[in-house]
Amino acid sequence: MTDRLKDLADAGVSIWLDDLSRQRLTSGSLETLIHDQHVSGVTTNPTIFAKAISDANAYADQVHTLAADGVSTDQAIRVITTDDVRDAADLFKPVYDDSEGVDGRVSIEVEPGLARDTAKTIAQAKELWETVGRENVFVKIPATKEGIPAIAETLAQGISVNVTLIFSLERYKAVVDAFLTGLEKAIDNGHDVTKLGSVASFFVSRVDTEVDKRLDAIGTDEAKALRGKAAIANARLAFEAYEEIFSSDRWREIETAGAKPQRPLWASTGVKDPAYKDTMYVEQLITRGVVNTMPQATIDAFADHGEVPGDTVRGKYDADRKVIADLEALGISYDEVVQVLEDEGVSKFDASWTELQDTVTSALKAATK
Repeated sequence: MTDRLKDLADAGVSIWLDDLSRQRLTSGSLETLIHDQHVSGVTTNPTIFAKAISDANAYADQVHTLAADGVSTDQAIRVITTDDVRDAADLFKPVYDDSEGVDGRVSIEVEPGLARDTAKTIAQAKELWETVGRENVFVKIPATKEGIPAIAETLAQGISVNVTLIFSLERYKAVVDAFLTGLEKAIDNGHDVTKLGSVASFFVSRVDTEVDKRLDAIGTDEAKALRGKAAIANARLAFEAYEEIFSSDRWREIETAGAKPQRPLWASTGVKDPAYKDTMYVEQLITRGVVNTMPQATIDAFADHGEVPGDTVRGKYDADRKVIADLEALGISYDEVVQVLEDEGVSKFDASWTELQDTVTSALKAATK
């Protein structure tokens, strides 16, 4: 029987699960994914935690204790989420050790409301890092303009970072520059950069959702022919930038201290349009040295019928540039699209945090009845 996920991992793609819950940890299902489906990391966000807490009674005892202690909603969120992330990090520690710190990572996100506040982002990143207390944890920081200096400073303090919410090539390059600056400062500060890691989470499917909407409004045959092409082209061009930056003299100098490159991570890889193959954002972004963080449904779909035709990223850059140029020729502004997506992304993060607060508040109230 073909092990398609193993083939994908062998092709150089680290398979991470975009989900975490107490139920996954206690039932052994996450451990099964590690051993049977080659999952080598986990990413989380407030929506994931809100769903976990509302759907399962696995948190009932802890919520009851927290309610009895009279903690606030935000304090309860901090305790619950950091406990789950710490336990997941312990579960992935063998993967972390076997991969020499490349994989086996678990991400936890700073509060979305801090996305436009550099100083508070830095402070909370440090708090989360110290509270979880595991070296194989990533703190997620959004790639807003205010987030860029926070990324550099957090890394400079020896804290590993998952940079999230990247849509544009220009912002991606700024993220990588912040990564390099952070490592240079970390070295100057005496931190062991061999243990310092980072990924740059480049969002995929949301690009097609926004661009396809605009193409459908145009409605011509030329426009229809470009549906479902923007996101893949955008991500591939980000990888082209990655290849260029991580072959530079600046990186070579940092690398001599034992640092590892900041890997591109393909995020938002669940297909939103049912007209597209459900494994499209996996199959068309296969290359060595990347991460693909998938919802469970996408992992299952790939295990069932995914294909690994070889490297589907390198060497396609000219065609990818033409896709972006063709969109511009139709009046679809790349810069406008990526700005809309970043603004929407920050708003969605805020909404998901409110959802998590509401969920925990309800759970605490119910526990006191």
